Amino acid sequence: MTLKVEGDPGYGSVSAGGRFTGLDSSETVPLLIPDIQQPVWKPLSREELLKCAGGPGWKKFRSRLVLCFWIGWLIMLGTAIAIIIQTPRMEPPSLHWWQRDVFYRLQPALFMDADSDEVSRISRVSQRLPYLKSLGVGAVILEGLFRHDVSPTNLTEIDLNLGTLPQFTQLITESRKSGVRVMLDLCELDLFEQESGNDTDIWSGPSEYIQYSLRYWLEHGVSGFGICDTDAAFSAKTLMEWNVLMQEFSSQDDERILMVRQTSNTLPALNVSSIAVNGSLVELVIKSLIPASHHPLSPADVAEAMEASLQMPQGDWPSWTVGGGVPWELQRAILVLIMTLPGTPIIKYGDEINPVQDLDQPNQPLALFYSLSQSRACEEALHFGKFTFLSFNASMSSSGFNSTATPPLAFLRSWGCIHFLVLFNLGSEPHTLDPDWAPSLPEGGVFVTSTGLDRLGPVSLRSIKMQPHEAIVIKLFESDNS
Repeated sequence: MTLKVEGDPGYGSVSAGGRFTGLDSSETVPLLIPDIQQPVWKPLSREELLKCAGGPGWKKFRSRLVLCFWIGWLIMLGTAIAIIIQTPRMEPPSLHWWQRDVFYRLQPALFMDADSDEVSRISRVSQRLPYLKSLGVGAVILEGLFRHDVSPTNLTEIDLNLGTLPQFTQLITESRKSGVRVMLDLCELDLFEQESGNDTDIWSGPSEYIQYSLRYWLEHGVSGFGICDTDAAFSAKTLMEWNVLMQEFSSQDDERILMVRQTSNTLPALNVSSIAVNGSLVELVIKSLIPASHHPLSPADVAEAMEASLQMPQGDWPSWTVGGGVPWELQRAILVLIMTLPGTPIIKYGDEINPVQDLDQPNQPLALFYSLSQSRACEEALHFGKFTFLSFNASMSSSGFNSTATPPLAFLRSWGCIHFLVLFNLGSEPHTLDPDWAPSLPEGGVFVTSTGLDRLGPVSLRSIKMQPHEAIVIKLFESDNS
């Protein structure tokens, strides 16, 4: 039976035997390939995802992954704690109040007001205590409270031109409220005036009166006394007696102290060791940065005195005051020096404000002193950090440096990895520092303060131009070679 195929009958046919005929030998039968659809990948639906995630394999994987995360986190935490524990720490020293506070020398006789005669000068000191506390002052040294010709028997009586004893008692009360301690200056008082011709009795009478007077003022709340190294009271016998009295009235939170104002380069020799004088018998030794002079010194003289003081050994815990006369254009630079040196700064009344320089800034006359006191209170490096004097010579300045001009001064205060650089240009000419003047220091820092109060933000130590009579305090950035 012959199959019938739709299409062209002449194209070919199938014979009864099943063979396809009607094509040439060169022709082949085309293959019929089915159209295969490519699979389309679709994201799992919420139901399908939850179904797969609920399988036992996924549960084990998630639990192991979370376990590995917490183990790694605990390992990193333990490593960090071990590094912190093993790293040596800089422990701040335990300081006494007379090492932490800023002292302020004040003469009540300077407070004069022609418009009001009803308020005594001692009462005016009481009114000024909150102002001093706001500046960062912690102790006031009252000078000239007694008449210069006072005898040891009258040492419990203050000068009536300054006020009365009840007014002084009120001053002590207000000082306690303000957090400002009060000390009495006995310097240059002839306390041990010989009243008889018997040399063996020189200590019998006056010494007993003085002991009684000191006890009297300590009972009223006075925090200590000050003498000069030229006074007759500066002797091993007297200092030991007074020290016993100070210890009697001292407590852990209210220590009573003795301080000595040093008028020469070194203290006079005593029959006790220097450690006892600087440690147990006398807490503070006040040194003068500028030598005493009857007339203001020149900037070159001040620079020479400053350099000599900076290169002098600092001792156990020094204390600094100005001492001699300073030109008005250098008063702010000297204030920066006293507040940044190691030890206890002692500021004299009026040093915190320069009546000539501060006319340009009537609204912020105390900004420099406030900035320095706050920086000293907050920065450990400025308070009790290591002191390093930086040698400064003509080779460290620019090529235009005048060899006859006053060279700059510099020192470093360091505590741990924190460094403060203090620069001084006491001359009348500007200085541009050489780019390689301090290769061992970090290249940059940030301004803390300056005498002109006009320097802010970051600074490069390789491009500092100092103005005449300028002092600058810079906090250096951390560096590997610092």
